Amino acid sequence: MKFFVDTADIAEIRDLAATGLVDGVTTNPSLVAKTGRNFLDVVAEICSVVEGPVSAEVTAMDHETMVAEGRKLAAIAPNVAVKVPLTIDGLKTCKVLSGAGTLVNVTLCFSSAQALLAAKAGASFISPFVGRLDDIAQDGMDLIREIREIYDNYPHLKTEILVASVRHPRHVVDSARIGADVVTLPPDVLRKLALHPLTDKGLDTFMADWKKTGQTILG
Repeated sequence: MKFFVDTADIAEIRDLAATGLVDGVTTNPSLVAKTGRNFLDVVAEICSVVEGPVSAEVTAMDHETMVAEGRKLAAIAPNVAVKVPLTIDGLKTCKVLSGAGTLVNVTLCFSSAQALLAAKAGASFISPFVGRLDDIAQDGMDLIREIREIYDNYPHLKTEILVASVRHPRHVVDSARIGADVVTLPPDVLRKLALHPLTDKGLDTFMADWKKTGQTILG
């Protein structure tokens, strides 16, 4: 399963990319706004740091303007994935851009029916928001299972399931067990995946024993 990091913070992206764990980046207007920088400049810099797909979202709501914005975003770098909303105009835009060879991430998916439409429109990625479903007392993982089952029924559909609105490590593990293709994680959640109290306890014991020897490896 691929890990994308969900942020527009260049310092965070550089730090996490150094681990070799980052396969791509997702952004949205809210995340870019937090940087206080020019949107296009931020996208261009992220694309220079990360080789994998970098999702950059259109802000228009109508088809024609979405296409124009999508083409401008796609021209920034070959690894830009244009992010469009799961609306009829968004699906039309997905069809046009994907037909021209542009990566397209269809976002704000909350049903398997929507996911099927996105795949038929040629989406590279579908982004179901599991955390937001959990917030309204639905099980976000049930949606991932349904989408996985539907896509597996039709091997000609090449859309990757990109699990979004990830709130905690359990979302990541459950997504991997179901067979999602990608999860996009806030930086803090990605770091939490490495944490376990028994790891910390074991290291404390090892280091205490090592200290008693009075030795140093670098001498």
